[in-house]
Amino acid sequence: FNAFAAEKITIMVSGIDNLIYLPAKLAEQLGYLKETGLDIELLSEPAGSNAETEMLSGVAHGVIGFYDHTLSLQARGKLVQSVVQFSHAPGEVILASQNAAGGIHTPADFKGRTLGVTGLGSSTFHLTRYIAFQAGLKSGEYKLLPVGAGASFISAMAKGDIDAGMTTEPTISKLLATKSATVVVDLRTMESTRAALGGPYPGACLYMPTAWVNRHKEQVRKIAGAFVKALQYIKTHSSEEIADRMPPSFHGADKALYVKAIEESKQMFTADGIMPEEGPAIVLKVLSASDKSLQGKSINLANTFTRQFVAPGAPGLPGSPGRSPVAGRGVGPIA
Repeated sequence: FNAFAAEKITIMVSGIDNLIYLPAKLAEQLGYLKETGLDIELLSEPAGSNAETEMLSGVAHGVIGFYDHTLSLQARGKLVQSVVQFSHAPGEVILASQNAAGGIHTPADFKGRTLGVTGLGSSTFHLTRYIAFQAGLKSGEYKLLPVGAGASFISAMAKGDIDAGMTTEPTISKLLATKSATVVVDLRTMESTRAALGGPYPGACLYMPTAWVNRHKEQVRKIAGAFVKALQYIKTHSSEEIADRMPPSFHGADKALYVKAIEESKQMFTADGIMPEEGPAIVLKVLSASDKSLQGKSINLANTFTRQFVAPGAPGLPGSPGRSPVAGRGVGPIA
């Protein structure tokens, strides 16, 4: 990362038009990123696993993606950390296609089905596997197919390539509006996330290599501050006002549907960018069951996030209660 010129900081977003990453583009649109005085460029990469690769290869300084990547990367010997936490719920929904033969009403009905995820090794991949595992299914009893997000997800469902799948807003609202799909598992609210996963599930965040963060603390503080301002804007403004600030290409021909999708999504966002206390352990539980790279490894959760850039002096910094190392064995592997 030393090769980067100081004047430009590149952040890769795992699908910039997905509402789970709304604070990223909103911070740019509202001028908050420019106000930092830094030259910050947001790039988009459809799958989180690909965005992670772009960061590791030196194309980007950080990724706006799911927090779970910080755990799987640590298991591979690479230290990265969430520096500002956008959400405390995944914002994802498993939808069943209305065309799927027979009914899919619960995760137990995934048996023998093909389920769409954004990419293999992505957050949707791990969450879908965990939810199927909780329903008593083994990984060989269903198939996971990477279909991306947005138009490619809708196309895969329309063509019958997938019977069900996990996706985000505004794709969810589009499929529900046309009655092309029904909701099987909803992870857009804290209440439904707690019911499905056992607690808050920190999803979208900005994660960056720990070594780079330690060398560029002032820049990171400014970047994190800009995103926290965007989170506060989401909490204090109507869905219509937020939609008005976004590029027209984000809502296309149906702005009312986009406004509805924002309304459905607002609950998932944090107000302050702070990692929820129980969150990291819940993510570790999910990943320990679905990610082979974590099984048998000891993951130090204290190294996967920091609150220092969003809440100076907040409890939970290294050495404080609630930040002890946790062994990464969780509920056991999926058979």
